Amino acid sequence: MAINVNTVYKTVLLILNKEQRGYMTPDEFNRVASQVQLEIFERYFDDLNQQLRIPQTDTDYSDRQMNIDEKIAIFKTFGKCAYTASLRSFALPTIDFYGQTPEFYRLGAVVYRDETELQRLQRSDFYNIQKSPLTKSTISFPTYLYENQRLFIKPDSIIQDVTADYVRKPLDVRWGYEPGTLGQYQYTGDDSIYDPAANPNGSTQFELHISEQSSVVIDILMYAGIIIRDPQIVQAAAQEAVMNEQNSKM
Repeated sequence: MAINVNTVYKTVLLILNKEQRGYMTPDEFNRVASQVQLEIFERYFDDLNQQLRIPQTDTDYSDRQMNIDEKIAIFKTFGKCAYTASLRSFALPTIDFYGQTPEFYRLGAVVYRDETELQRLQRSDFYNIQKSPLTKSTISFPTYLYENQRLFIKPDSIIQDVTADYVRKPLDVRWGYEPGTLGQYQYTGDDSIYDPAANPNGSTQFELHISEQSSVVIDILMYAGIIIRDPQIVQAAAQEAVMNEQNSKM
């Protein structure tokens, strides 16, 4: 279940306007919300790396590694890689298995014929291991070099049946609106999905896990405090964010 963009925007406005501190326009909110979503999304990878070094509980719902991976899983996908003979390499998927065209973010596993995972190597190792029959890449133990958003695969006989697992970039958040009868900003509804051509007034919900709603509101408030030049809001939101971060890693 995603975080409702209208709920977040109303919460932010409620806090800002409680003491008549200021106002955040929909355009400002959309820009800040997209930035906050991307920052929280990027923190998942650092948090997961940290948790991998810490013993975990086997209690249901309390395994932090599993919980973080569950949040990242929302953005996991995979697709076929297309071979380009002139470049002797594979391009990253542009269309995923689900028929969507997500924006690539991070590369995961690369698999040959849906059964053999390729080993990723650095440039020096990628070429040096080919010099010995004992270490040379084979169909059973293929390798690849990832550079300039392309996959260079050994042995050279592999020119098809390569798929890549990857993490896509979150969609930009958008609180869709249209002018009301009094000139106010009027939300167009949760079911009105944003499309730049067909529905420019539509909305794009947050794609983060529902458990991140509090963090989203707090982080947006920090930016809002900067926009309306209110240091008290920035300070209060920053303190709350630090407290939440400490609690999540204790």
